[in-house]
Formats: sequence, C-alpha cells, structure tokens
Amino acid sequence: MSRIDTFVAPRPNPALIRAMTSVNRIVMLRGIPGFRDLLPFNRLAGLRGVSNVRHIDFPDADLERLKASCGAGKATFITPNHPEFFTDWMIDKEIVSQVSPLTASWATNGVVNGLGRLMQKFWLANNLIAQIPGNSGAAKEHSIAWALKGHGVLLHPEGGVGWHANVVAPLLPGAVEMGLEALKRGRATDPNFKVWIAPVVWKLAFTGNVEAALAKECAYVEKNLKIERQATDTLPQRIHHVYSTLLARDEAATGMPFDQGASYAQRQRVLVTELSRQLGKSISADIDVTDITEILRRARRWQRENTGDAERQRQVRALVDRVQRLQRVGPWACANPRISQEEIAEHLKRIRNDYCRGGLRDTMNRFVPQPAGPRCAHIRVPEA
Repeated sequence: MSRIDTFVAPRPNPALIRAMTSVNRIVMLRGIPGFRDLLPFNRLAGLRGVSNVRHIDFPDADLERLKASCGAGKATFITPNHPEFFTDWMIDKEIVSQVSPLTASWATNGVVNGLGRLMQKFWLANNLIAQIPGNSGAAKEHSIAWALKGHGVLLHPEGGVGWHANVVAPLLPGAVEMGLEALKRGRATDPNFKVWIAPVVWKLAFTGNVEAALAKECAYVEKNLKIERQATDTLPQRIHHVYSTLLARDEAATGMPFDQGASYAQRQRVLVTELSRQLGKSISADIDVTDITEILRRARRWQRENTGDAERQRQVRALVDRVQRLQRVGPWACANPRISQEEIAEHLKRIRNDYCRGGLRDTMNRFVPQPAGPRCAHIRVPEA
C-alpha cells in the first residue's frame, strides 16, 4: 500500500501547535499591522494575511458554549461547516486554540500523506488525522480513543468544500457514529459519561465593496475558459453566462441537445440524470438503481475493487467527476433573485477550482485561494 493510503497515527507536539497558532493568527488570518494596508506590501499574502481575515466575530456566549462541551470527563466531536478551502483549517485552528488546543483535526490523505515525508511529519505533529477514502477504520479508531482522553476531534460533516456559506450540505454520519461508539466505551466505566457533537457555523463577509476585484477575477475566468461576454452584462449576468456556457459544453460532450427554452436548473437536472444512467451502466450492465447518491457510492466501490481495468477505470472516473462537478451547483444557486458579493466570490472560486486547470496560477488557487479583499469571520455555536 502506498504512503498516501497508509494511516499513520498523529504525534502531536504541543510546543509546535502553540507556535503555529500564533503563526496562523498573524500570517494566515489577520496579517501584520502596518503592512497589511500599505502598498506594495499588502500585495504579499503573508503580510496582509494569506486568507485576509482581518476580524473575527466570535461572541463570548458562543465561545463559552463550545468550551462547556470540551474537556476532561467527556468526549467531544467538533463539527464546523465547510464553506471554503484552506481558510477552513485556519479558522478551525483559531477556534480550537481557544477551547481545546490539542484537538485532532481530520484532513484529506493528500494533504497529510501526499506531500512527502517531511510534510507528513509536520502535519502529524500538528495533530492532523489522515482521511483515507474507503479505508477510514484506523482513523475512526484513533479519533474515538483521542476523544475519550478529553481532547476534541474536529471533522467536517459536509465532506468536501462546497463554496456555499449560506447553505449547509447534506451531512455525513461519521461524527455521530464515532460519538455513539465513544459513548458506549465511556459508559462502560462511568454511567454519567457524556459525548458531545458540537456544531460550529462560520461565514466570511467582505468588509468593503470588492466589486472591481471580483470583476477582474471574472475576466480572468472568461479568458481562461474562452467565454465571450456582452459588454453590457452586469457581474451577476456574467457569472450566469459562464455557468450556462459550461453546461452547454457538457451537454454537447454527452450528445444532448441544447434546450434554449429551459432554465439552467432544468438543463442541469436532465444532464445529471443522463450522466448517472451512463455511470450506472458502466459499472454494471443490470443495475436498476436510479438514486444518484447510491450510484456514486457504488461507482466509488467499483473503482476500489477493479483497479486492474485501466480503461474502464478512466471512463468511470470521468463520469463520477462530471456528475460531482455538476452537483456542486445546487438548487440554492437559483433560489434568490439577488446575489451578494460574497456569493459571487464563491461562484468564481468554484468555477476556477472545477474548470481552470493546467497553469501555476490556478494550481495555487486550488490550494491557497486568494480572496478579493479583507474579510470578517462570523462564528457561531448553536445552542444545545
């Protein structure tokens, strides 16, 4: 088994974790006062704050509510939403530094194990747990044992990043499953033992008008994807045109006609249904399942169990990727007649992540997306 798919238990280093908390707070989030607003220094991500989160709105009542669910004599699974890549860990780390500094955090195996031995050692010392697709038993067992010691375990029940802070995606059951097992083990020795599933919700808001920066990024996306725009289109209209053009290209690649009278949501639904049908047939000639989520689950299992068939692997992987990419634009995208600049920013990041490939600029955007301007993180902890 390759290193990327081999689970290695974290080896947390408290001194390193404390040091990285300060680095995270200054370099990754807030920036360096005196430089972050001064040209040309504010063009350097490390001086202005890589994620450009100038302010953190975390009311005392919410902080105390989360603190009360953490600590010795209980097991806690902290479950924040997952609206943005890279910034997610920076904000999550800031949160746990105030409630349970030795919290173990789940991350993809590509991050923990896939960047070489030195980086693997660094991430394990920062108490990251590698999530290995299709083989999460060891990670779950370690998480339960760590939570039973009174330290928190943080994981994102939405799974992957959706780039939609206003909507919580369907939740995966992992945190609850581990919580139930921890409760069973804890109650074996202490009838009053408690387990907490502690949801946290955070949202980023720009502190000023960033329309000019968003328009510049949109122009980059249009040029990269070779999409022409009307000079009179507003920024929201340009975003819609990009999505519609990309959908038309997917329809053409699938051999489906372009229905000019149908809405984007209608066209998307028809296309996803057809791609799911093709995916089902590609993994089993007699499959009778129509539920898209179930077809995707079976396809991922087929990929794990049929590694020797390279050509079919390529075909199945391509269909899975297309279905998942289309599904990342959910019904919420068309739910409101108005759109905020934060939502426009999310659409641009999603499009760049899914469609803009090949160059160093877009590779960096996938791993360390740069915001259009300074932001405030609003963090809340729901009442039990």
